[in-house]
Amino acid sequence: MMRSVHAKRQLVSVLIPILGMASSGAALAAKPAVQTAEPASVQKSSQFVDGIAAVVNQKVITLQQVNTEARLAQQQLQRQKIPVPDQSVLQKQVLQRMIMEEIERQEADRLGIHVSDAQAEQAVRTVAQRNKLSVERLRQEVEKSGITWDAYMKNLHKEVRMDLLRQRAVDSTVVISDAEIDAFLKNQSGQMAAGQQAPLGPQSEQAPAQQSGPQILGLAQILVAVPEGAPSARVQELRKKAEGLLARVRGGADFAGVAAASSDDPQALNGGELGVRQANDWPDLFLQATENLKAGEISGIIQSGNGFHILKVLTRGQPNRGPATAPGQAQAAAPANQPIQEQGPMMVTQTHARHILIKSSKVMSDTKAETILKQLLERLANGEKFEDLAKRYSEDTSAPLGGDLGWLTPGETVPAFEQAMNALEPGQISPPVKSQFGWHVIQVIERRTKNMENEYKRMQARQILFQRRIEPAFEDWLSQLRGQAYIDNRLDPQSNRNRR
Repeated sequence: MMRSVHAKRQLVSVLIPILGMASSGAALAAKPAVQTAEPASVQKSSQFVDGIAAVVNQKVITLQQVNTEARLAQQQLQRQKIPVPDQSVLQKQVLQRMIMEEIERQEADRLGIHVSDAQAEQAVRTVAQRNKLSVERLRQEVEKSGITWDAYMKNLHKEVRMDLLRQRAVDSTVVISDAEIDAFLKNQSGQMAAGQQAPLGPQSEQAPAQQSGPQILGLAQILVAVPEGAPSARVQELRKKAEGLLARVRGGADFAGVAAASSDDPQALNGGELGVRQANDWPDLFLQATENLKAGEISGIIQSGNGFHILKVLTRGQPNRGPATAPGQAQAAAPANQPIQEQGPMMVTQTHARHILIKSSKVMSDTKAETILKQLLERLANGEKFEDLAKRYSEDTSAPLGGDLGWLTPGETVPAFEQAMNALEPGQISPPVKSQFGWHVIQVIERRTKNMENEYKRMQARQILFQRRIEPAFEDWLSQLRGQAYIDNRLDPQSNRNRR
């Protein structure tokens, strides 16, 4: 699906952790780890698993790989001054993260999703821009934190790939209805009529009334995951576990340390930190749960389709206007959606276009997809109609309409598509164009200039609602993906049973 607000979505997972990209131990390979004797627990583990820590579908994760990642995770936790779990617990947490990353990698491979050097370099420029740094200054800050630039780029490359995977697999499933947009705009208009600053997310009771602009919210979480289809007895058992963890952190235990040792979230080994975002970018469930909390306060237990969450508010207030001040503490991303206010006339040039999409995958290589489109271009040159070929060959949802995408506003499609489309005159057809969705041939039908004031408001509202829903949708999809995979976790056999 090309025509959707998700085409504009920024790389959330890339932009939030500017330097603290510790979701993978690879990002920490700046300095050689000091070689020490393996703990007895590791030596014992090596004996009973014969060097295999887990099997994910047909891919083996070795105990040596786990121990290497565990050492790097330990260094990162110590660097962040987070209590390090026992070695056996650390191994299990690291392995759970590696299993999920392997599942995601395999799915990206299956869909033929790859990241070019140009895409990775653009991501670097975006991270630097969002944090008001030059690329050179960003590199200095990264290396100052003890991470090599090559390691940082390798992890960034992986983050971009996972973002493209989310776009391909999940974004089009999040549908925002016109009725929901109408209700959102009506609610905001009522707030503005009452003299309020059109809040897009909960604000601290202590926030000065004169503050304006989007509020930011930084959160950390402890997640107790509940397997899909778990019996009620198991659900109650996991709720009691969550209640025990809540009692510990409310009793003074270090939240980050408890998260590192006990959370089922992928960010567990980063102390459970989820990042700092505009308040309206968080899921509705998280906004409601933290609405009345100040920085440093902890929520009660929140239940979602993924399990039981405990949230801690790390930051609340206005965005920091200066650059990021410390490694791992990124400034909130620049506003993607300012408060919706009266803008006045907005004259915009729109393009009416259609396309044929051939999706690349493990079966359909880039070369093969491009060749198919070149053959279709020859048929177009010989007089066949674009819309007829689109109906027969396009793999986009617009295929039944002859590939017609309707009137497109700047920014409504992904950059590679828009750039190729803008280079065409009405009636012209592009050569094959690659985007993260696959390979396209584009035809521009006509152009017009239109006042988009009302459409712009609706686009902003749609974007805000989308941001709130995409993360839960992505988590649900990952949970389903994990449930479909064959996983033999030999360090934590209990987790295998929990999945059934």
